Amino acid sequence: MVLITGASSGIGEATARMLAAEGHHVVAAARRLDRLQAITGEVTSQGHSIEAHELDVTDRAAFSSLVARIVDERGHIDVLVGNAGAMLLSRLDSLLVDQWDRMIDVNVRGLLHGIAAVLPHFEHRGQGHVITIASIGAHQVVGTSAVYSATKYAAWALTEGLRLESDPSIRVTTISPGVVESELATHITEPFAAELMKEYRAASLSADAIAGAVVYAIDQPDDVDVNEIVVRPTRQR
Repeated sequence: MVLITGASSGIGEATARMLAAEGHHVVAAARRLDRLQAITGEVTSQGHSIEAHELDVTDRAAFSSLVARIVDERGHIDVLVGNAGAMLLSRLDSLLVDQWDRMIDVNVRGLLHGIAAVLPHFEHRGQGHVITIASIGAHQVVGTSAVYSATKYAAWALTEGLRLESDPSIRVTTISPGVVESELATHITEPFAAELMKEYRAASLSADAIAGAVVYAIDQPDDVDVNEIVVRPTRQR
């Protein structure tokens, strides 16, 4: 049983499809329920097991409620893939403070809400796996990425802290993608950052490349914890 946030597009969608095809039962969660239902309809028509749930990761009570519902109905959760994210790049002097807040809410608080929701269940069962989809932005800062990179550094640090503090029976993985084909860049509103992204994103990976990394981490034996994976396009340096 794998719970994936941000599953309505991009890496989340690709991961949901791939894990379902691998035989996992997938709970696909995101804000866009109509999009989720279209995806789950396609996947179930192929004979795989998946369900859709509306979720805004910034709503702590909603996250906790969803996890409790899944455990009540299905008995357990094995893996949380914390994929929901926002990438609203801009120069700091543009002062797009509302967008800064949005990234902090989704990329940091949303991840914390997920950890808070599943960790007691994992500890009670004596097993579980948290996979955070961070970013190459957790390892480098470029012009316009200051706040985004700060949130991804935070996501990396939170996940590493969870690994260090958790019982050894709980596995923890951070996956940091480089440039990936997705709709994230289409949400950038600052003209300078949007133009910069055209060149930066000239070489990109398919979302399936990251989904494959998630599958790899999950499929390892219980005594193998893949702590971190960085996946870049070959042409990205």
